[in-house]
Amino acid sequence: MIVSASRRTDIPAFYAEWFMNRVRAGFVLVRNPFNARQVRRVELTPAAVSAIVFWTRNAGPLLPHLPELESRGLPCVFQYTITGYPRELEPAAPPTHAALAALAALSARIGPQRVLWRYDPLLLCDLVDEGAHLRSFGELAAALAGKTAQVTISFVEMYRKSVRNLARAPGLGVVDRDPVRLRALAARLAEIAKANGIAMRSCACGEDLSAVGIAPGACVDGELLAQLFGAAAPVGRDKGQRPSCRCAKSADIGQYDTCVHGCAYCYATSDALRAAANRAAHDPQSPLLTGWPDSPAPGAGASSSARPGGTRQGTLI
Repeated sequence: MIVSASRRTDIPAFYAEWFMNRVRAGFVLVRNPFNARQVRRVELTPAAVSAIVFWTRNAGPLLPHLPELESRGLPCVFQYTITGYPRELEPAAPPTHAALAALAALSARIGPQRVLWRYDPLLLCDLVDEGAHLRSFGELAAALAGKTAQVTISFVEMYRKSVRNLARAPGLGVVDRDPVRLRALAARLAEIAKANGIAMRSCACGEDLSAVGIAPGACVDGELLAQLFGAAAPVGRDKGQRPSCRCAKSADIGQYDTCVHGCAYCYATSDALRAAANRAAHDPQSPLLTGWPDSPAPGAGASSSARPGGTRQGTLI
């Protein structure tokens, strides 16, 4: 089993202590995002886990724990997002210089093949036009040369959450989704990446970009994990993801509305205040990211930090 930690939130940045507590316990409980009463147990033992894929903007809080993860036989790779977008779009993301330094420290610790840069999503708007992308991406690629082997791009998906959050971004203007302009920009970015020794891959892109030097990628890349760690490559794609997603099947242990980076284009956070409340109610001793197994799910009318002891509210599957 591959563990995804997590498409739904930034576990390394905000929940590293909780994650390590769950590793030591050997399991984690995860609420079904579509039915909060349904709770799944995911094992976090070497016998059950072939690899962990972390998704983050700030691996710093988890970095001191990597030796313990390795000693416990839990190999990992990182999907590491750095875009350099303005604060109007990423109000609480780490400053670019700090993000670059943290990625460099991580790469020095585990190697560039296991630290995969994300320039994601590729968003064209009044705040970030083609010229801004070319300047920023060029600076980032030069800084990350030799520290990562790959960069992943995707074109922004206008989910309802994303549309609502983007509408609140000051000065955003119109989001340009013209496929011709996006493809041309992606091609130029791929050239910059290649010049810095970084291969570019696309994420869940319905269009074949191979002709402009961008091979289709998989963020949860079963073949890469097999090459890195020797486990058998999983067969087939994760049918729970978008139709154009090529990711291998994984068990995601995160929860929506718990990331407080506040990115305007994010599909995993519906409301910044709700995410902040969930973050504040988080207890690193709980087997769940928010709440306890015997307390109502967040938003169900009771404190999400309540300790076990009442009538059972969840069904373990």
